[in-house]
Amino acid sequence: MLRIGIDLGGTKIELVALDDDGKEVFRKRIPTPREYVATVDALVALVTEVEESLQQTATIGIGIPGVISPFTGLVKNANSTWINGHPLDVDLGARLNRKVKIANDANCFAVSEAVDGAAAGKSVVFGAIIGTGCGAGIAIKGQVHDGGNGIGGEWGHNPLPWMKADEFNTTTCFCGNRDCIETFISGTGFVRDFRAAGGVADSGIEIAQMMQAGDPLATQAFDRFIDRLARSLAHVINMMDPDVIVLGGGVSNIDAIYTELPKFLPLYVVGRECHTPVVKNCYGASSGVRGAAWLWGR
Repeated sequence: MLRIGIDLGGTKIELVALDDDGKEVFRKRIPTPREYVATVDALVALVTEVEESLQQTATIGIGIPGVISPFTGLVKNANSTWINGHPLDVDLGARLNRKVKIANDANCFAVSEAVDGAAAGKSVVFGAIIGTGCGAGIAIKGQVHDGGNGIGGEWGHNPLPWMKADEFNTTTCFCGNRDCIETFISGTGFVRDFRAAGGVADSGIEIAQMMQAGDPLATQAFDRFIDRLARSLAHVINMMDPDVIVLGGGVSNIDAIYTELPKFLPLYVVGRECHTPVVKNCYGASSGVRGAAWLWGR
């Protein structure tokens, strides 16, 4: 079976085709048209190109920066705003004469790592993407867990747990609430906190490098970051106790996270015991598009 996965982002559309063994046999990236009909046309043209090139008909899965509402059947919450309010899966299915599966891109990340990535073989996988923003997805037995409202895994838009006095009511989030996890532990939040303390850096990776070089402000900022990350993930462990947590996004490339986080998690997990593995992703920026291909299962 040929599986096509598409990552529909705000600036680019990326397509991969996987064979039965998960081997990549085709890849292409194009700019995203910033208009709905043009986006649908571009997706149809990409699928047609790969199928004609490989002389096979494929299943199609798409990851989007939003969700399909289970109540209206329309895209919502996408930062690619021109697809909001449209039945993207239905429109594409009609053009391609087959069913198209669509899932949130963070859920696709979790599926990718659960099927044949860093969490292969694990039943319950929590995948957290920590980059410019902060999102998460849940995969159970290699399949997306959407939830009844279609928002399973919206971890970043809960308040930072066990908030301290100097943290309360200090940040605002684009979602309309204050003190969301995303505003503290995203790469953007990490940099914001470091700058507020007098540091100068443009990314979390840069702060980590400064910490390794002995910079005291960077060390203090990382200590705050890792404690906040531990609190945020402890909430997940207390609620769903996943078999493994996989980290993605730019911040996941900070190696110190994987040595320091296990020291902090037991401070917040019920019973003060925690051996939940927290691991770095296997496929990097390709996890989402591969996960879209695996929406049809293995």
